[in-house]
Amino acid sequence: MNTRNLLTDNPELYEARFPDPDRLAGRWAEDCLRRHDGGPRVLDIGCGTGRDAEYLHRAGRAVTGADLSEAMLAHARERHPGPEYVSADLTGFELGSGAFDAVVCLDSALLYCHTNDQLDGFLTSCRRALTPGGLLVAELRNGAYFLGRTDLLDTPAAGGFVWQGTAYRSVTTLTVDRTAQLLRRVRDWTADDGTAPVQQRSAWRLLFPQELRRVLAAHGFDVLELHDGPGPRTEPPWQAGKLPGETTDADRLHLVARRRH
Repeated sequence: MNTRNLLTDNPELYEARFPDPDRLAGRWAEDCLRRHDGGPRVLDIGCGTGRDAEYLHRAGRAVTGADLSEAMLAHARERHPGPEYVSADLTGFELGSGAFDAVVCLDSALLYCHTNDQLDGFLTSCRRALTPGGLLVAELRNGAYFLGRTDLLDTPAAGGFVWQGTAYRSVTTLTVDRTAQLLRRVRDWTADDGTAPVQQRSAWRLLFPQELRRVLAAHGFDVLELHDGPGPRTEPPWQAGKLPGETTDADRLHLVARRRH
């Protein structure tokens, strides 16, 4: 069995597996920027296929999309033009001091900072990249959700989609590594076109709301919003005009923080 990331190696498959025809994530991020007077220069770090970066560009922002995956960046330049796309590691990047009015980090990309040093590197890079008063907008899994809850854990979950006539099927198992404070994922892919099975192994850092508040404060950020919904991946999903909630109990966290002057 091959071990690689089927979806990030094949951005067309990623967009087929996670369709967002209404650009809900980009619209949610733009709503956060507008409500908190975010400036025009935006860095979308961990931009993936570029869908959200393109939406923010079309909304009138000057957008830079950054990712480590060259396959994703090539797809973004071709399919979602407008933003500038650059290669950068979210655990430590240098894209200009005070070059941006906002940093956007969606779809749990922040949680690829597995260690404290990596998280410190991300926030140090964000602070350096932001102008004083600039915004950090993030959407991610909520580590607190897994305290005492096992509904998403240990039992394999089946999924699938069809792209260009080929049916892709997945079996995903999530486990909690409490020592490393990681949510580990093993996903086995098969396709009905005769290609070899693919196994994907990945992990997200489990961050807790109060932990996140503390580390943000230590890096010179004031938290303006931290809540579990509504957001682009909640049920029911965010809609225009929906204001943030007051709890941090569900599966997702939604963050808006401002860099101190």
